[in-house]
Amino acid sequence: MRHALILRARAATIVGAVLAGRNLHQALTRDRERHGRHGLVEELAIGTVRYAPALTTRVAPFLERPLKRADQDVYALLLAGLYQAEHMGTPAAVAVSEAVGATAALGKPWARGLLNAVLRAALDAPRDDDPARNHPPWLVDRLRAAWPHDWQAVLAANDTRAPFTLRLDTRRVSRPAYLETLRARGLEASAHPHVATAVVLARAPALPELPGFAEGLVSVQDAAAQWAAPLLEAQPGERVLDACAAPGGKTGHLLQASPGIRLIAADSDRERILRLHDTLARLQGSRDVEVRLADLTAPAADAPFARILLDAPCSATGVIRRHPDIKIHRRASDLEPLCAIQARLLECLWQRLIPGGTLLYVTCSLLPEENTDQLARFLAQTQDARVSPLALPVGRAQDIGWQILPGEADMDGFYYARLTKAP
Repeated sequence: MRHALILRARAATIVGAVLAGRNLHQALTRDRERHGRHGLVEELAIGTVRYAPALTTRVAPFLERPLKRADQDVYALLLAGLYQAEHMGTPAAVAVSEAVGATAALGKPWARGLLNAVLRAALDAPRDDDPARNHPPWLVDRLRAAWPHDWQAVLAANDTRAPFTLRLDTRRVSRPAYLETLRARGLEASAHPHVATAVVLARAPALPELPGFAEGLVSVQDAAAQWAAPLLEAQPGERVLDACAAPGGKTGHLLQASPGIRLIAADSDRERILRLHDTLARLQGSRDVEVRLADLTAPAADAPFARILLDAPCSATGVIRRHPDIKIHRRASDLEPLCAIQARLLECLWQRLIPGGTLLYVTCSLLPEENTDQLARFLAQTQDARVSPLALPVGRAQDIGWQILPGEADMDGFYYARLTKAP
């Protein structure tokens, strides 16, 4: 019994760190490094973060005053207890008892009475499962305005678990052969119907369990992201820039999809560059790409590029189901500086593109100000920029570019726009 309470305390510590501002991936990684991976801990932690806005609304009427910042783990334990009862099928009395008992594992037994009273009151209150209550109001308003016929489906998709999707290096392993290997290991999987390099697993195994992962045969990458390399259409011998490249998923795919290109992968973040090097080493592509730590908004004196992939920094509103802490951390006030960075990157990188060259602009955002509106402003200011039409089997054409909404063909939300430079 004590072990079970310790697991709940671990989950609460992860959620508390996220509520205090830490990235969910970082908080999970820290817990794994200290204690090892445990399914219950991660289910409780990730699920509680996914439903945090709604859970917070549920408990708020029964808290006389907000808990101190130092007691965010207690507040997280409260939310996790409610999540366990309402979304994991645990009987309410058991969920309350376990949450109350876990206060001792946190070293805060004074919170027993608080958790018992608040949880019981919240579980007795009427429940509203409207997905809009599980998103920040500013985001609901933006999505409703941008997607008047789809916003409710987007919100519902955001509250689901993202699929565990792999990208195969099909130069080294065929998809049928890899699917057979997975089945032999007892891992249920299927071929993605729209992306030839994508395989979707029924459950997310630990990466060491994945056959071929350590050797670089497969990478974890959503199916929608796997269109970036093919859409760039880089040709052998061409000088190609992967801008904002870290952590390297699309860099690796470019090397696999377009052998013979002269690829430079650049990023402005030193820590992310280290992850890029790790990715390339695993994919056995370290000798086929030049990695640069560089400010891509600064002038550059090197030779221009025939192709540029700009995977632009964005609000990440299309990948909330994969990164549910976006609901907690993202603010409406973040959009203006993000849009300014995107505009500056477009302007500067365009100067580094040869006449007749191609720039592929990519975001995992659903918001027009980062996508179609951003491109419309750029085109109005850039006389030699032309839109190259796109047609993908999933999503919908926009005035400029192509948008995939989360959940369509079980993909993440992505935006693509392909521009060519007049000769």
